[in-house]
Amino acid sequence: MQQLTNKVETLVEERKKEMLLVLCVDRDGDIVSKTVEKTPIVGRKKNLDAAVSLALKDPEEPDANAMFEAVRVFDQLEKQKQPHENFQISTISGSQLLGIEADRKLVRELNEVLKIFPANSVVLVTDGYSDEAVLPLVESRVPVTSVRRIIVKHSESIEETAALLGKYLKLLTENPRYSRIALGVPGLLLVILAIMLLGDLLRFTLFAFLLVVGAILFVKGFGIDKATMRFIRWVGEYEPPLLPVQIAGFALAAGIIAAAVGIFLGVNEAAANYPFAAPPIALEDWISLLPSLIGAFIGEGISLIVVGICVVLSGRAIHWYFEKDIRLLRTMVITVVVAWSSQIFTQVSKILINPTLEPTELTFAIIIGILLAIATSLVTLVINLKYGSFFKKRKKKVEDFE
Repeated sequence: MQQLTNKVETLVEERKKEMLLVLCVDRDGDIVSKTVEKTPIVGRKKNLDAAVSLALKDPEEPDANAMFEAVRVFDQLEKQKQPHENFQISTISGSQLLGIEADRKLVRELNEVLKIFPANSVVLVTDGYSDEAVLPLVESRVPVTSVRRIIVKHSESIEETAALLGKYLKLLTENPRYSRIALGVPGLLLVILAIMLLGDLLRFTLFAFLLVVGAILFVKGFGIDKATMRFIRWVGEYEPPLLPVQIAGFALAAGIIAAAVGIFLGVNEAAANYPFAAPPIALEDWISLLPSLIGAFIGEGISLIVVGICVVLSGRAIHWYFEKDIRLLRTMVITVVVAWSSQIFTQVSKILINPTLEPTELTFAIIIGILLAIATSLVTLVINLKYGSFFKKRKKKVEDFE
């Protein structure tokens, strides 16, 4: 019982113990970019060494002064330390990109520091102009009991204005997205003006300026520049598909071209057999004319149309073969049937053009087509029974309903 009481008292004492963190924040990431130090930096010696290193690299850097101030505050707290108090010093940094990226990095590093030293209060030390952005981030994790702003040799408002102007000037000059407009367009206009002066063509200056500005507005307005960059990126990153996919794609393109040429030839032949100078008005004229036009179209264009379809099916069959897909057998049957259908359509076109012909050849072609379909189906069935292990089993799609 006594041991339990001692443990409870120990826990109560630990809870009463104040864990105060002196936190220096470098939101623009100068410590990392100008020195070899990596953040977060925990401990007095490491912070002092990092501050000296930063000051040697850039004596005018405000963040170095902020780090020195953090060390000074830490030393003062250590001198006045009470038995129930525990202090630690740390420096975290953001990113030169500022904005969301800098804030995310600050939060990530602050969480790392709090894992090492679980502070229950913070003394925040900054270089002044970033307080509004940094303070809410820190307060969302641990209470802030004091804020120290270090302003060196200039007023806070001037520093904030200079930082803001510097930020936008850097954005306009270094970010390609904005420098093209802020620097590129005026530069291009000045080059045009110089050429006009050199060639004594000042009367065309206004025209040239309007042409350039109009072209830029047109390109930006319709997103032509972004579309061009996406196309260039696609060409640079393009990887050719596998051989079966290439064959199937080529067969599809060739088949469509062949079928399109067949349709063109059929339409051309039907137009050549059109007997009227103007479209007929009477319905009976259309009824009497339509069979011959359809027959002319089929007779002239069906061969290439069927060839195009067979080429597409053959490309798919080759693709199924490489994939070891059972659909290869079904595609073979369809290809044979489609190929023979050209004979049936040819006989149909002859009867449509000349209805007096006997349908003997048409009947013979239909019977042969049926026999071919049956024979091909039997052949594929035998192939499936004999070489069924060659084909991969297709996985059935399973739908889960919640």
